[in-house]
Amino acid sequence: MSKIGDQIIQILSQNPGLSDREITDAIHGRQAPQQYVNRTCRSLESQGVISRSRRADGILGNYLTGKNPLPEPSSKAKSGQDYGSLSEKKIKQVLETYLSTRGWNTKIAWGQSHGPDIEAKRGTEQWVIEVKGSGSLDPMRVNYFLSVLGEILQRMYEPKCKYSIALPDMKQFRGLWERLPILAKNRTGITALFINSAGNVIEELNSHI
Repeated sequence: MSKIGDQIIQILSQNPGLSDREITDAIHGRQAPQQYVNRTCRSLESQGVISRSRRADGILGNYLTGKNPLPEPSSKAKSGQDYGSLSEKKIKQVLETYLSTRGWNTKIAWGQSHGPDIEAKRGTEQWVIEVKGSGSLDPMRVNYFLSVLGEILQRMYEPKCKYSIALPDMKQFRGLWERLPILAKNRTGITALFINSAGNVIEELNSHI
């Protein structure tokens, strides 16, 4: 069961009959997009956990049926990879090993440390990397992707330095990177490092020329 699914069940246990809009307002605040709540409610309905019917005011309401939700497949079962363990800290640990075995000396920002997530040097070469973990929801991952791009752009002081973003090797992050215009990748020179649960690092270069 997803976190939002648990939240919906908890809210309906106290306030049966709420609409998707009212549930969204309770969880995310007024004017927040309700698509994800709508999709989750339909999923819970398909499992028999809630029923959806018109209220006296004509608005579609959600009601608990009393049936327990089905256990949600783990990320590993769905994709073959255990992405739940790929936190920002875990990715930094993987990259620390990856870089050190290739002759890079690394400075890593752990916890709430200021500065770039990873600064690496090898002779006269420099490499700055900003990192994000897997997150738990699709909208969160979109925000993570946009955030890590903004962070790396703010680190671009040295023209000869290499700049990269590092993310879990997930379909959504791959898709977001692929949709970033090639012109933007070539102009900035940013590359993407995708890390899977086995500790493999795959670098996607910016240029397709």
